Amino acid sequence: MVHRLLPGRLLRPWLRLNANRARQTPLAAYLRALEPLLGMAVARAPMMALDLEMTGLDPRRDQLLSIGLVPIEAGELLLAGARQVLVRIDASVGHSATLHGIVDRELAQAMTQSQAMDWLLTRTRGRLLVAHNAPLDLSFIRRRMQLDHGLGITLPAVDTLRLERRRLLRQAQDLTQGSLRLGACRSRYGLPGYAGHHALGDALACGELLLAQLSAMGDGLTVAELLRLSS
Repeated sequence: MVHRLLPGRLLRPWLRLNANRARQTPLAAYLRALEPLLGMAVARAPMMALDLEMTGLDPRRDQLLSIGLVPIEAGELLLAGARQVLVRIDASVGHSATLHGIVDRELAQAMTQSQAMDWLLTRTRGRLLVAHNAPLDLSFIRRRMQLDHGLGITLPAVDTLRLERRRLLRQAQDLTQGSLRLGACRSRYGLPGYAGHHALGDALACGELLLAQLSAMGDGLTVAELLRLSS
């Protein structure tokens, strides 16, 4: 992820550089709108919880099937603004349907892969992305940006999995198999269990987890600092 590679002071020029490289595209507008958030207090920063469902885990071979988004404003999830879209693929969903429940006939009138990425960038413009195991979702976005705009970059995002991993290691707790899955992380904060592998449901679950994590961390963090902590 880009913020793992760059010190905080370099993230701002990185955004400007890549916005210029992206020219007049939804990606350029997205990057320009992100820069003002970096110095903002997390408590008032607009964010967007994100989850993607795919046919598999390899962005070079597999394809995006659905996108779930839930806005976060001033520490609250805005359910009225939650959205989910389906995305058309150029093959059958195959055996992956047993996980996400999306079947071929549902995708006949769905957005194309490129349309879905432009929709995502437009819908999340001016908001900090939040995802659980963010590198996986971001790798699919990066691949699509490379194909559509010739600029494959990993967007800055808060990773609730990495935040939880940092917390557990700081408390000298063992990281057992499955302990960082979304449901397991939520259970440690007393949050209810949800059925997984549904983009909108997982985005909501991730957003709730982030708010619980931030409450435990206390006030005073800026967006740039939160990005660093989740890197």
